[in-house]
Amino acid sequence: MIELPVINEQKEQRAKKPSWLRVKLPIGKEYLKVRGLVDQYKLHTICESGNCPNMGECWGNGTATFMILGNVCTRGCSFCAVATGRPPEYDEEEPSRVAEAIKLMGVKHAVITSVNRDELKDRGAEIWYQTVVKIKEQSPETTIETLIPDVKSTWDALVRMISGGQEIVSHNLETVERLYRRVRPQAKYERSLEQIKRTKEFGKKTKSGIMVGLGEKDEEVFKTMDDLAANGCDVMTIGQYLQPTKLHHEVLEFIHPDKFAFYREEGLRRGLAYVESGPLVRSSYHAEKHV
Repeated sequence: MIELPVINEQKEQRAKKPSWLRVKLPIGKEYLKVRGLVDQYKLHTICESGNCPNMGECWGNGTATFMILGNVCTRGCSFCAVATGRPPEYDEEEPSRVAEAIKLMGVKHAVITSVNRDELKDRGAEIWYQTVVKIKEQSPETTIETLIPDVKSTWDALVRMISGGQEIVSHNLETVERLYRRVRPQAKYERSLEQIKRTKEFGKKTKSGIMVGLGEKDEEVFKTMDDLAANGCDVMTIGQYLQPTKLHHEVLEFIHPDKFAFYREEGLRRGLAYVESGPLVRSSYHAEKHV
């Protein structure tokens, strides 16, 4: 096995990000256009709610990842910047607004995600279904990726969520199995793998992703790759975890770009069809390539 340098930041140095994590501020005509449409149609984006470092680049290219079913999540994951609490009533007109905005943006590939809505019997599946259908009606040439939440084994809801005609369905593991209790206390590693497996059996191209820098070991990352491949996952993303606030899980390690390249090769070697791996990689980063 190739040995690669690991960059360990001391606790007092963690606030200073390495040079490879620097990003440009959001500017430009296309960025302002997307900004205006998001505001005009009162839409939520994970780009903003999740403090995504790629927002300037993606919005500057005229693309955005829309977050449906509100911007308040019923989960309390220690890595996530999205607000936690009891969500308000969802908006039944949201699918039409999202579809119209995507048509006006003229995007070739749209990514849709959502907060967890555990209080809903169908986990929000009907809104998911209607959103994809409406987008396809208004923009039939647009390909769609849906990044769906954990349905807590409500498999009828899963079928409805993925029946709208989207080309790829993503569900993130987020981290290695050992760290679930600390990072994703309301989720279950095996349950998420089962959801990916069922999605593949339904006939969809499947995708999942993890963050690194949370304290995982290489062997645990490799096991996650094996588990994903064994359960029918086609595409895997691997990115650097960045701490949203001081109240969230701290960054234990900044991973060097060479290690990300190594992870990519290892994932391909272990049977994954496509691996997007890099410090700034997020679930929807370069998503158009994954179709």
